[in-house]
Amino acid sequence: MPSSHPPDAVDVLVIGAGPYALSTAALAQDRGLDTLVVGRPMGFWRENMPDGMFLRSGAEWHVDAGAVHTLEAYLEEQSISREEVDPLPIRVFLDYCDWFRRVKRVEVRQDLVEDLYLGDAGFDATLRSGDRIVARAVVCAPGIRHYAHLPDWAHAVPAHRAAHTCDLVRFDDVAGSRVLVVGGRQSAYEWAALIREHGAARIDIVHRHDVPRFDRISWQFADVHVERTVNVPGYWRKLAAREQEAIGRQFWEAGRLTLEHWLTPRLDWAGLHRWPGTEVVEVATSDSELRVALSNSERLGVDRVVFASGYRADLNRVPYLAGVVSQVQLANGFPVLDEAFETNVAGLYVVGFSSIQDFGPFFGFVRGCPAAATLVVRDLLSRN
Repeated sequence: MPSSHPPDAVDVLVIGAGPYALSTAALAQDRGLDTLVVGRPMGFWRENMPDGMFLRSGAEWHVDAGAVHTLEAYLEEQSISREEVDPLPIRVFLDYCDWFRRVKRVEVRQDLVEDLYLGDAGFDATLRSGDRIVARAVVCAPGIRHYAHLPDWAHAVPAHRAAHTCDLVRFDDVAGSRVLVVGGRQSAYEWAALIREHGAARIDIVHRHDVPRFDRISWQFADVHVERTVNVPGYWRKLAAREQEAIGRQFWEAGRLTLEHWLTPRLDWAGLHRWPGTEVVEVATSDSELRVALSNSERLGVDRVVFASGYRADLNRVPYLAGVVSQVQLANGFPVLDEAFETNVAGLYVVGFSSIQDFGPFFGFVRGCPAAATLVVRDLLSRN
């Protein structure tokens, strides 16, 4: 029901309350812009990632564009050693982000934007509560849950037997089950480990590529590219195609072909079966099980299917953007962004995973938060 009182008017409305949103809001507020954040604080991280998950990044990644209230500063304040967070538990990172909000005094209105339109005074947002916000600029940080990707045959699996990894964060009901995990990257193998630890009877992992290697990974190679993004306008898009491809290969080798070493002992179990170089070609259902045929002629009887099939950006799938997305220039589902993350709709910015086409793969990870915040806020201030 619409609110009867006048809308709140702000300089900047930040939609979302994950790492990119909090980073940008904190810097905008620090620079004197009247900023409002609407969303559930770290909502995707709390609701769509399991408690037992570990992050692939280390303590050096943080969300503070000023590089003061970093994860390392939080750990020092809490007397937590680096060894205690290697690997980094998701719970520690969530606690850090809560601390960051407190010390930066970033207030989050725990509501959801239902509709966003261009109005006479800028952007007009209607919240689920019925409240309205009028803003001169809007920074969108869509959660990747909107972009969950499923293979074409997923519709053949009854809903009660299927889940994307972002929807399977409680594992008690997999005890005693035969589980098929579709995918072969970090989430596939980490979810397999978690499912095993919760008492599955058997796990089959199916993916089209070879079995990945497991090793300790350094992400330091990303640092120079993120720093250049801040200092060289349009850095990523100005790179020659071969340079982008070379960087992309390096990122692929570190982030996709190599999985975290700490998974290895958790996967050492006779009930776990890997099927590299294969894919699902047929699914048949019965009251008692699923019969799954693989491309190598193997047939499996399973109770549950977990889709570790990743995410594909498509701004059309972000519900609150329905009122403006037809005006936004898209390419391959991604918004076309300028050097400051602004779309072709003046005053509308998009950060996070949705920006990786124009800014490189690093901006789908926490590492890119301070850089994105710096560029967005710098651009906003240049217009005041």
